[in-house]
Amino acid sequence: MRDKPWIKHYDKGVPHSLQPYPEITLVDVVRKTAEDYPERTVLFFKGSTISYGEFERQSNALAAALLSLGVDRGDRIALIMPNSPQMLISEFGIWKAGAIAVPMNPLYTLNELEHALNECGAETAIVLTPFYEKIKTVQPDSRLKRVIATNIKEYLSPLNNILFTVVKEKKDGHRVTLKHGDHWLRTLIKNHSSVNFSPVRIKYDEPALFLFSGGTTGNPKCVVISHQGLVITGMQIASWFSVILDKGKDVILLNMPLFHVYAQVGIMTAALIQQYPLALVPNPRDIDDLLHTIKTLKPAVLPGVPTLFTALINHPKVKRDGSILKSLKLSVSGAAPLMLENKRRFEELTGGRIIDAYSLTESALASVFTPILGTYKHGSVGIPVPDVEVRIVEQEDGFDILAALEVGEIIMRAPQIMKEYWQNPTETALVLRDGWLYTGDLGYLDEDGYLFIVDRKKDVIKPGGFQVWPRDVEEVIAFHPAVFEVGVAGVPDTYQGEAVKAWVVLREGYQLSVEELRAHCRKDLAAYKVPKYVEFTTSLPKSTIGKLLRRKLIEAHCKAGG
Repeated sequence: MRDKPWIKHYDKGVPHSLQPYPEITLVDVVRKTAEDYPERTVLFFKGSTISYGEFERQSNALAAALLSLGVDRGDRIALIMPNSPQMLISEFGIWKAGAIAVPMNPLYTLNELEHALNECGAETAIVLTPFYEKIKTVQPDSRLKRVIATNIKEYLSPLNNILFTVVKEKKDGHRVTLKHGDHWLRTLIKNHSSVNFSPVRIKYDEPALFLFSGGTTGNPKCVVISHQGLVITGMQIASWFSVILDKGKDVILLNMPLFHVYAQVGIMTAALIQQYPLALVPNPRDIDDLLHTIKTLKPAVLPGVPTLFTALINHPKVKRDGSILKSLKLSVSGAAPLMLENKRRFEELTGGRIIDAYSLTESALASVFTPILGTYKHGSVGIPVPDVEVRIVEQEDGFDILAALEVGEIIMRAPQIMKEYWQNPTETALVLRDGWLYTGDLGYLDEDGYLFIVDRKKDVIKPGGFQVWPRDVEEVIAFHPAVFEVGVAGVPDTYQGEAVKAWVVLREGYQLSVEELRAHCRKDLAAYKVPKYVEFTTSLPKSTIGKLLRRKLIEAHCKAGG
C-alpha cells in the first residue's frame, strides 16, 4: 500500500487486484456469452440489432472464408472502415482464422495508407466501399493480394437500407463495382455460413492487434498487443465501471473510432467482458447522429474527448432540451485535458458523472482514471486502475524515482503493455525498459497517488530559459467566459528563442481583445507564461479523435512568416 497510495482511494467495490488473469482471449469470452445467452444483444446499429448468437455465426463463417482464401496464421489483415458491425465481425473472424487485425484510419491519405500497409505487411484488406478505390490505388505498391469490400447498408434496418439505397448510396460514393479477383464480404459470409468450422486455436499470449502510434519520436509504428492484453484491459476497466453500471443491461456508446486504442482496446473490451450492449456510431463528429442515437437507445456510457463534450454543451438541440442526455450515468473524457468548467456544465446536463482518463496505445490502455464516486481533484487525471503502476522518474536519465509533487517523466507498468513495436527493436528499446513503459509525458504524483499531467516532453515551451507547459496556460485562458476553445504552443522567437503563443476560438457573439486576454492571464500566470502572441481563429486543428495538434499550429505560424 505504501508504494501504491492510490489504492485507498478506489471506489467501494473496485478490487485492489484482479490477478491472476485468465489465460483466455476475447474470442473465448464472446463464444461463452453466445453459448449462455445467444439472444442477448451485442450490437445496435442504425435501427438494427445483432445478437451474440448471430455475431458468433457470422464471424465463424468469415473465418472459414479467410482460411479458404489462403490466409495463414499470423497474417496481418487491414481493416479500413468506420465503426460498423462489419468492423467487429471482421475482427473476430480474423482472430478465429489465427490472423492479426490491423485497424486503419479510413481517412488516411494515399501516402499514409501505403505506408501503413507496408509497415504491417498486410496481404489482405477488408474495406468499406467509399474507400475501395483508395485501396485499389495503393495496392500495386503494397503486398496486398486480397481485397474484400463491404457496403454499410448491409447491416442497416430494412427501412434504412431502402432509404440509403435511394438517397445516399451513389451520391456518397458507396456504390462500387469490384475489380476481378476481389470479394464481397456478405457473399463470403453467406457461402461459408453452413461450413462445419472449428476456429484456429490461438494462444492467449499471441499477437491479436496492431495499432499505429507515433510513440515518443513521432514516426508511425505498429504497436503489438496480445490477445490476453485485450482481456486484461477489459477486466480492469469493467471493474472500474461496475460501481455505477448494471451488467448485461446498460448500453455503452461506441462512438470513438475503432482504429484508435481508446475505443478498440478500452471501451469495446470492457463492454464484451461485462456483456454491455454496444451502440455503434460511424462518424464521431456527426453530433446530430450521436444525439439521435442517444435519444433512441438511452445509453448509460458516453466515451469522448473534451471537444465532444464542449460541442454537446453548446449544441442547439441540447440547449432546447437538456433531458436528451439524462440517460448518461457515466461519461469518460480522454486524449486531452478536461476543463473544470466544462466538467461542471456537463454533469449538470446529464445528472451523471464525467471522469478523466489517461493512457497510451503502447500501454494497451492500461489506464489512470478519476474515481467515479470518490474524490475528484481538479487538474488530475486520476489514479491507476487495478494492477497498473505509475512512477515519476528524473526525465534526463530515466532512473531516479522522484518524490511526490516532483515533476518528471511518467512511466507505467502493467501486465498488458505492448509486446513490442513490430520489427523495430531499436524504437522498442527506447520505451520499454525492465518491464516499464516510458511514456514521454511529464507529470507528478501527489501524496495520495493522484497523477497530474504537465505535458509531453517535446511540447514544453522554453521562453528565455524558463519552462512553460502549454496545459497550464490553456487552463487559465479557458476560464475566460468569451473563450470557446484554446490551444497553446511554443513558436520561434528572435528575442526569447521560443515564445508562448495562444490560438483562441471565441464563443459565438463574444468579443475579446489581445490585451484583455493577456490581462486575464496575468491574474494567474507568471509573466513569462503570459502569451507573447495571440491569434484569434475559427477552429483548431485536431486529430480524428479530437486531440489538439500543436504541431499543425506551429507549422501554420511558421508558414505565415511568424
